[in-house]
Amino acid sequence: MLVLASNSPRRRKLLSSGGWTFQVIPSVVDETPNPGESAPDYVLRLAIEKARDIARLVGYEDIVLAADTAVVLEDEILGKPSGPLEAAEMLRSLRDRSHQVMTGLAILQAGLNRLVTDVCTSRVHIRNFSETEIQVYVNTGDPLDKAGGYAIQNQDFDPVSHLDGCYANVVGLPICQLARLLLDFGLHEPAGLTEKCRTDPGNGCRISKEVFASR
Repeated sequence: MLVLASNSPRRRKLLSSGGWTFQVIPSVVDETPNPGESAPDYVLRLAIEKARDIARLVGYEDIVLAADTAVVLEDEILGKPSGPLEAAEMLRSLRDRSHQVMTGLAILQAGLNRLVTDVCTSRVHIRNFSETEIQVYVNTGDPLDKAGGYAIQNQDFDPVSHLDGCYANVVGLPICQLARLLLDFGLHEPAGLTEKCRTDPGNGCRISKEVFASR
């Protein structure tokens, strides 16, 4: 059984769109960065901690998938805003600038002591939205459960002007990179996965072939 250690509706949707059958058991871990911890180390550590948290609850051969996504602006890790005021401040800091979105992936089969990890990075440029647009968006509540305070898929706010890398990674789960990792556990990518990654988010994915070629 494949078990997703996350209650994120976006990760559930992406995993479903990939064609996998899975169960959801959310993990709860402390997401505070360690002093001096780099962003790649941070997202990878949290993904591993989440996977280990849930692995103790599942069967011997079950496979636990965990992920953690962070917005990184000039080496500063932006997590989920604590409230509307912080969400607005995050959006102002990102406005008309480029940043990175990093997702750490951890796939653990604890009974067999098998752990595979990776980090996916996308570069995102945010458009120059107005103060009024920020307030209207914050008032919707959408930013409050999003790293960096925004959702790339929000068509009303439409925060992103340009993206280099994986769109699904910015949403929260780079499914093509995930599919490559799951091969190590004998789980082959579902038929048509590359095309689904292109069409479901509407991102016109340009990197899926390179991801699969690297396995």
